[in-house]
Amino acid sequence: MDCRVLSVQSHVVRGYVGNKSATFPLQVLGFEVDTINSVQFSNHTGYTRDDSFLDMVVDIVQELKRANPSLVYVCDPVLGDNGAMYVPENLLPIYRDRVVPAADIITPNQFEAELLTGRKIHSEKDAVEAMNLLHSMGPDTVVITSSDLHSPLGDQYLVALGSQKKVRTDGSIMTQQIRMDIPRVDAVFVGTGDLFAAMMLAWTHHHPDLKTACEKTASVLHHVIKRTMTYAHEVAGPNRKPSPAQLELRMVQSKADFEDPAVVVNAVLL
Repeated sequence: MDCRVLSVQSHVVRGYVGNKSATFPLQVLGFEVDTINSVQFSNHTGYTRDDSFLDMVVDIVQELKRANPSLVYVCDPVLGDNGAMYVPENLLPIYRDRVVPAADIITPNQFEAELLTGRKIHSEKDAVEAMNLLHSMGPDTVVITSSDLHSPLGDQYLVALGSQKKVRTDGSIMTQQIRMDIPRVDAVFVGTGDLFAAMMLAWTHHHPDLKTACEKTASVLHHVIKRTMTYAHEVAGPNRKPSPAQLELRMVQSKADFEDPAVVVNAVLL
């Protein structure tokens, strides 16, 4: 049976951001993708900033779930990063009280997880507690896509964490929690968060095991970013910093990695 995805994200004419970042990889993996553009810009400048639109997204999700209870809603709560919010503060309670409870999978960064839970994350234990709080709001799967936590592999790695709750056939709840140490890259990209959320949807569909889904998702990002960096440095020339245009994600060139990524990022069970 065909799987369909309704992707509600920003649309940017130039560069792989929002729907442009999610659609092609999902299609490569066999998903039929319909898109709704939350905003449409000539270049990347942010995401949904309107409370009425957020309410409408939740209404759509709830209506679709009534028609199809097996529907999976993945939410990347794009609120901010590095201590600063991208969106007006009045949107935070709507995300916390309406959007997150409607989601099955959420992919916040550390700052967004802190905003949604009202808890600071200073340690792996704090992160686990924050993910459990996010579970209590509704989502069965929570992935903190990046954090400032110290990696046991050193400063050249950033830490991502994930947690998944599943109901066993006997009614008991099983929780799997993982940590990934991901190589840092000295560059700024746009569209990686959108790609991560899309790949989490795809790989959790193909692999119910969170560890495998996260490893494949993070590995796809690693391959795309590595290919993008190689291209950008070739175009920029020796000893020159690549421009934002040169750092646009090499998506089409990464088709084989979307289809069958070599796992280069391993997840550790907590």
